[in-house]
Amino acid sequence: MPEPASSKKLSQQEVIRLERDLAKFANMMDSVVRIPFTKQGVGADAALGTVPIAGDVAGFALTCYAIYKAKQIGVPQTKLTPVIKLAVVDAVVGFVPIVGTLFDVFIRPSRKALDVVHTHIREEYQIHSEHHVVHPFLHERLEHKQQYSAFWRNPVVAWLWLHLPDLLGVIFLIFFVWAVWLGASWLWHWSQSFGF
Repeated sequence: MPEPASSKKLSQQEVIRLERDLAKFANMMDSVVRIPFTKQGVGADAALGTVPIAGDVAGFALTCYAIYKAKQIGVPQTKLTPVIKLAVVDAVVGFVPIVGTLFDVFIRPSRKALDVVHTHIREEYQIHSEHHVVHPFLHERLEHKQQYSAFWRNPVVAWLWLHLPDLLGVIFLIFFVWAVWLGASWLWHWSQSFGF
């Protein structure tokens, strides 16, 4: 008698691919725009939450999809129950204007589902790399590039590629702070020259 699909052990590559798919989804929902070298950000869930009722229902449905992907990887229901409860609370609170949007920014149920999956994978499959979770889109492209070129298999090149958004984010922050400082200096000199 064949064993049930839910108890079938997946290969490490299959698990990484499934978790990366979930990470791509979670990033889209929770951290499309994020603080460099962190997982904190804002995504489609917060944007959907600004549309009354329909946005919250859509956000809830998309979080349920994340839970479905987690079940594909083999995460037991007991580990997913807190995520389901959080998704329901997120949907209910989402009906409250402003408060619901702030809740979406800071609670991030899709990211919570990803964290549960990642913890499960670390325990069950001994996969300790996080690049496929933190930078899922870049990781997928890098994996494809590495199949055809030794250049992309170089650890330094791979690290730079995976951290490109963080590096660009840091450069943007430096230029932003510099521009604010220049603007403040100009205003200060302008106010002094007119005797304010």
